[in-house]
Amino acid sequence: MGAGTNMLAPCYTFNRHDMKKTFWLLLLLLFPMVMTAQTKVGYFSHDAVLRAMPGYAEAQSAIDKLRSQYDAETQRVEDEFNRKYEEFLEGQRDFAPTILQKRQTELQELMTKNIQFRQEAERLLRQAEQDALVPLNNKISEVVKALGRERGFLMILNTDGDALQYVDMEMGEDLTNVILSRLR
Repeated sequence: MGAGTNMLAPCYTFNRHDMKKTFWLLLLLLFPMVMTAQTKVGYFSHDAVLRAMPGYAEAQSAIDKLRSQYDAETQRVEDEFNRKYEEFLEGQRDFAPTILQKRQTELQELMTKNIQFRQEAERLLRQAEQDALVPLNNKISEVVKALGRERGFLMILNTDGDALQYVDMEMGEDLTNVILSRLR
């Protein structure tokens, strides 16, 4: 009996190990099918939703107004620089060396200030645009989160900016119009 028990023990261990391997293999093979059946993924175009929102035109109008003010000031300082540069060119032959050097320095300083103003204006415009769109982006985020919870989505992806290279239309759901309807 001792010899028979020893012979059965390796057989039992083999079967149990084999069953574990089979179980894990089946689990690994079935996991994608189970996940696909239970997982819902949505997607939408953030830009399309943002541009269609009621407050977007107002925000863009305010930004355009600010942009035109900066453009007008930029043009004014460029005209001033051009006028002073023309005066410099006309009188440079008659200026004493110290006056010539003083005028050159003034022109260089004016050009430097103009460049700095232009860069600062661009930075301020970008910041103003971001600030103007924060409330709209927050509303979009709230609607997307609520929609995700209500409909049981694992995730809702933004299709803009090549962030999402491929979407299988049968595996995911386009929520752009649903989100738009909730924001109006």
